[in-house]
Amino acid sequence: MYRVWSFLTDYSLLLIFGAVIALIWANLDADSYHHFIAFVIWDHAPIGHLHDGHRTLTLHYLVNDVLMALFFAIAAKEVWEAVILGNGSLRGKKAATPLIATAGGMLGPISVYLGLALLMGSDTYSAVANGWAIPTATDIAFSYLVGRIVFGAGHPAVRFLLLLAIADDAAGLIILAIFYPSGDLAPSWLLVSLGASVAVFVLFNWLPRTMDRGKQDRPNSTWVRKALSFWPYALAGCVSWYAFMRSGLHPALGLLPIIPAIPHADRAFGIFSAAEQYLGDVLNMMEHALKHPVEVILFFFGLLNAGVEFSSMGDATWLVLAGLLIGKPVGIFLFGWVAAVPMRLGIPQAMRLVDLGVIGCVAGIGFTVSLFVASVAFDTGPVQDAAKMGALFSFTAAIVSIMVGKLTRVQKQAL
Repeated sequence: MYRVWSFLTDYSLLLIFGAVIALIWANLDADSYHHFIAFVIWDHAPIGHLHDGHRTLTLHYLVNDVLMALFFAIAAKEVWEAVILGNGSLRGKKAATPLIATAGGMLGPISVYLGLALLMGSDTYSAVANGWAIPTATDIAFSYLVGRIVFGAGHPAVRFLLLLAIADDAAGLIILAIFYPSGDLAPSWLLVSLGASVAVFVLFNWLPRTMDRGKQDRPNSTWVRKALSFWPYALAGCVSWYAFMRSGLHPALGLLPIIPAIPHADRAFGIFSAAEQYLGDVLNMMEHALKHPVEVILFFFGLLNAGVEFSSMGDATWLVLAGLLIGKPVGIFLFGWVAAVPMRLGIPQAMRLVDLGVIGCVAGIGFTVSLFVASVAFDTGPVQDAAKMGALFSFTAAIVSIMVGKLTRVQKQAL
């Protein structure tokens, strides 16, 4: 039973189950499904305008705007470690080609999405244009799983794909913050979030380490870690989340400023690595404590966001799919080729140029973040439902990836 649970959580399969249940429920009894997601937990909540300008805490808001902050915090942790640590995957020349390929993996889908929308006419373009970011997403967990199926666990293309997906997530977080605010902007509130991050860093990270200089047993840092544990950072996270909510930026991003303030190990073993659970730093401790709760949150995210009636398929469905299934692989291949050949940055040893196209197909699995962006890009209604259907159908990228892998004669490599 433990192995089954580990498999489900390692690859976010609970999210799929939630999405499948939502699809079946919405198509069997749409009224009861929509009543469920609009369930009011707390009316007249005294914590600001939560829903449609009212102080109403619904189940949908709790999951999408409050609990999903934990998911984005874990994604931000991987990005932060990849950038800041000495052995980080987003540092130095080794990251150059994947980063340039990532740019192609975002510009390609945007170009295809908006270009096809223009061809469909001005009315269609006006209706769907705000969803341009939906097909830029790459679902790390599912793309990693499919990448291992296509290439084998030991193939360098899998590490290339992971690096690309992490960089994609970083860009996606920036896009969400800048282009999809949740309300009227009040940037001064971000100073509160910044203040919480600086304060918790100085008091519970920098100061104890400074006081421990020259002391091998590090008494102050040890006391803070054992006596206070993660609580100062949890409190700072609550303050930062509230500040994001009041600032007009999407509150699901509210924990991001706190991540750099948390003590972290001097190296990372990579996302999904079992070795990281043995690191004693607070950041890894918090990530592994949150892993299973976040998987349950993703189940409810799928349940509350993927309930789309099949009759709602429309222009946005095909635009999102085209962006992910055509724009992603074409953009990643073209930009990756430019980086590897004309710019002479190269690709990892034992990886072929044609593998860039296969990686692009795998990266076309948008799902989690695509669903999230669709929910904030459009108001509730037929366009949002159609866009969500496109995000759900992006799972077809897995089938395409396996087929393309066979056609290009990918040689699987075991660990």
